[in-house]
Amino acid sequence: MKIPEKAPGGSLLTNRILNEKGLREIPIITMAYIGDAVFELMVRTYMTAAGKRKIKDIHRDTVEIVKAKSQAILVKEIFNELSEEERNIVKRGRNTKSTPSKNADIGDYRMSTGFEALLGYLYLKGEDERLLYLFEKALAIVH
Repeated sequence: MKIPEKAPGGSLLTNRILNEKGLREIPIITMAYIGDAVFELMVRTYMTAAGKRKIKDIHRDTVEIVKAKSQAILVKEIFNELSEEERNIVKRGRNTKSTPSKNADIGDYRMSTGFEALLGYLYLKGEDERLLYLFEKALAIVH
C-alpha cells in the first residue's frame, strides 16, 4: 500500500484546509467518502460524550443517525438554509454514480451521498463553524 504524501504545511490531521483550486480537483465521491467519516466520527463522539452507556446502545443509536434514510431526511430539511455553493455540492453528490448499500433505498442513498459530500467539502475547506452548525441541526432533526 502506498501512502500519499501529506500536503505541505501540516500533519495529516491539520492540513485539511484546501483552497478553491484544491477543492475543485477532488472528485465529489471522494468528498462524500470523507464526509461519511467526518459525520460518523462526530456522531460517535456525541454519543460517547452523552454519558456512560453500553457500547451496543451507542452503536445502535449511531447507526440510526448515520443511516442513509436519516441523512436523506435531514438534508431535505436543511436544503433551503444552504448557500448556493453548498446546494450545488449536495446536488453534485446526489447525482454522482455510486453503488447503494443493500439496505438503503436508492433515493435515500443518493441524497445521503449529497449530504456527505457537503460535510466532506466543509471539512476539507476548514469551515468548522459551519460544519458544527449543520451537525447540530442534523441532531435536532433526526435525534
